[in-house]
Amino acid sequence: MVESFTEVNGIKICYEIFGDGYPVLLVHGFGDTKEGWRAQTPELSKNFKVIRFDNRGAGNSGRTKDKYELDDFVEDIKGLLDHLNIDKIHIIGWSLGGMLVQNFVLKYPERANKVVLINTNAGTPDESGPEAYKNMRLEKEKLKKEDPVKAFWSTARTGYYIKFRKQMEAEPSKKWYGLWSVDELIEESTKNIATEHEIELQGNVLKVHNTKDRLKNISNPVLLVTATHDRITPKSSMEEMHELLPNSTIHVVDKAGHNSPLEKVPEVNQQIMDFLKD
Repeated sequence: MVESFTEVNGIKICYEIFGDGYPVLLVHGFGDTKEGWRAQTPELSKNFKVIRFDNRGAGNSGRTKDKYELDDFVEDIKGLLDHLNIDKIHIIGWSLGGMLVQNFVLKYPERANKVVLINTNAGTPDESGPEAYKNMRLEKEKLKKEDPVKAFWSTARTGYYIKFRKQMEAEPSKKWYGLWSVDELIEESTKNIATEHEIELQGNVLKVHNTKDRLKNISNPVLLVTATHDRITPKSSMEEMHELLPNSTIHVVDKAGHNSPLEKVPEVNQQIMDFLKD
């Protein structure tokens, strides 16, 4: 798919569009790019117009030396939709992407239809969690320059269920679900390596995200997808969100980690498709 570019809020945004139908926007997580949705895009694009993009400071989107505000990311989403002349969408966010989606829906409820939040949270009570995760990403980005293979496996234990991780280690070239392999993920990770400054800018957004007291204001249908062994955004966090959201359902992916959309592709995709098509 050919990448497209537009300037939004003074910064270049890179995006791709797949398929036709009702629009679905995919918002990726911290340290990731639009390609992180490699396992969901083919299935979703069979029935929907799928739009995926690189957040500012990620992938092929623009960088800035200035501080990133949480609202900058929200306005980037709105600006991209305005550029594409799309009034209303289904919107899906994973990890940090799920945090951005929450804030977007709270600010622009009229622009969102159904909402899917994957392995995310409503904010943490202190900065220790976001700071630790940011530091982990910093170390990974530094290591990528020296040894991308070692960098991948250094964070795999927090992203994948142990049994699945062992299978990945044994067969790094295996094409899981016919969609991705460890070798491909490692190769992709060597492109557009984020600088320490860029990771700092994106990581600071994690610290200010806090929607816990406002989730009750989201009336949209929401599907929460969580994983039993997610060590980054624990299942308990999403169960709490489920209690606070007035119109939500929750699905628990068993024996999977933070990267459950890659580990359990058929299950995760089926949950999303059933929810959006219902």
